[in-house]
Amino acid sequence: MKFVDYVTISVRSGKGGAGSRSFRRAKYEPHGGPDGGDGGAGGSVILEGDPNLYTLLDLRYNRHHFAGNGKPGQGGMKSGKSGDDIVLRVPLGTIARDTDAGENLGEITETGQRLVLAQGGKGGLGNTHFKSATRQAPQYAQPGESGEEREVTLELKLLADIGLVGFPNAGKSTLISAISAARPKVADYPFTTLAPNLGMVYVGDYRSFVMADIPGIIEGASEGKGLGIQFLKHIERNAVLLFVIPSDEDEPAAQYRTLLGELKAFDPELLSKPRVVVLSKTDLLPSDMLEEWVSEVRAGFPEDVEVLPVSAVAHLGLDVLKERLWAVIEAAKQAAL
Repeated sequence: MKFVDYVTISVRSGKGGAGSRSFRRAKYEPHGGPDGGDGGAGGSVILEGDPNLYTLLDLRYNRHHFAGNGKPGQGGMKSGKSGDDIVLRVPLGTIARDTDAGENLGEITETGQRLVLAQGGKGGLGNTHFKSATRQAPQYAQPGESGEEREVTLELKLLADIGLVGFPNAGKSTLISAISAARPKVADYPFTTLAPNLGMVYVGDYRSFVMADIPGIIEGASEGKGLGIQFLKHIERNAVLLFVIPSDEDEPAAQYRTLLGELKAFDPELLSKPRVVVLSKTDLLPSDMLEEWVSEVRAGFPEDVEVLPVSAVAHLGLDVLKERLWAVIEAAKQAAL
């Protein structure tokens, strides 16, 4: 399914039904009092969070959403039927903005959470509400209120516990496919990943977390080069950043610093997130040299950055990685309380 993370839609809520101007009429009561019912409320246009969605694709091809109008009230104190709401299901992490005003209308971050984009108009009151001691036969009933109409821009920023960061062909897709149920395209050339992938990682003992793989970042991505700039925004919603650096890289620490520089240029606040470094593709190294090589590489990284060697192909170090990521996620959650 095609990944779409930005759409503009037109929404219009329903108009409220008019109140009724009616009077009771019976055989022995030819001049009864007012009995006009209220008009029904207009339908609203509402966003609702759905954890089973990960793209705004459906809304790209269905951009106009008009809720139903309320029905007018009737005699005999009968209220009009309310107009039908329109509920648009969107992925968690969807932000809604008024396109013209630029106003942030809200964001969907939880399953079942709702956000009203256009509130339906209230139904008008029937003439029975306007009866008084001095006005026994009111001839007035309220008209229904108009609905709202606006252009809304929806932007998706993926919600995930772990965000993978790395250059193209660093092994990110292979890693996420090895430790989760995600099955991204994997090949030995840059930019295999053209859209973000989400994977659920099960640690054991009812513990799990969500990992997001985004297209590879290249140097200058924060200035618009390559594909990474289109998806860097998705990292903003990740609790922990996992840097993936291949073991066949000549200077892993230098590549790490370059990646940090791109994140800082895009949004300096990204550097405040907890970070873990994975040295991928360690199956390419002779087993008798691995420990010494890892020690030498770790010396080039800051002391407070954890560096873990793994091989997604040979399934080496993956259990240790999952346990450490779980611990870092839990620590981040506690720090946020």
